[in-house]
Amino acid sequence: MSDDASGKLVYRRVLLKMSGESFCRSGESGISMAEVASISEQIQRVVASGVQLAIVCGGGNILRGKKFSAVSAAINAPTAHYMGMLATVINGLALQDALENVGVATRLQSAIRMEGVAEPFIRRRCVRHLEKGRVVILAAGTGSPFVTTDTAAALRAREIEADVVLKATRVDGIYAEDPEKNPHAVRYTDITYRDILAQNLEVMDAQAIHHCMEHKLPIVVFNYQKTGNIERVIAGEKIGTRVMADEDG
Repeated sequence: MSDDASGKLVYRRVLLKMSGESFCRSGESGISMAEVASISEQIQRVVASGVQLAIVCGGGNILRGKKFSAVSAAINAPTAHYMGMLATVINGLALQDALENVGVATRLQSAIRMEGVAEPFIRRRCVRHLEKGRVVILAAGTGSPFVTTDTAAALRAREIEADVVLKATRVDGIYAEDPEKNPHAVRYTDITYRDILAQNLEVMDAQAIHHCMEHKLPIVVFNYQKTGNIERVIAGEKIGTRVMADEDG
């Protein structure tokens, strides 16, 4: 991985947000270990470069709590959200094994205590793991219902003092319209937090955007499915869309 002019990595500590859909093939649900293995190989190369990497997992490939509670009157909304949080732990376990299969040291930390399968999330312990070169997989969101994993990613990034939030998606950035519905939709190279909120663009939920905006924490939205893109975006290459404050260049 390339360095910047000062000889240092562009991003030293990174929070990677992976949606639940990252764990399965397009249009499917569940877990495809072939997909997870492909991502793990990219991550292995990133870690080998010296980047400290924490990963927040979604769980929508297994169960999306908000939608589940909307269609099932028998399940209370808080219960559905907890079920969704547990789905992120399942994804975390799959990713942990895939990473360790390619020689990457990991720790799985959960916001919901379950010592039999994961460490509890403790900020100082998480940072120490990162400093030792371990990838920390952060599961179960914040441990509270009604909080999205996007917001959990923004909060964890602030807690561990990450340099950037990377949002891995199936499209190559942020568009003015849904590119699947309008193939001529304009893609942004750079956009401000305020413009995302004003245009109501479905990038991350508003709470997550506000957290990043308040602390000028940059977000990069990119297509993780193009092999090498995780490495390229961490190296500072202009791929995807960068979200920044109004005065940033």
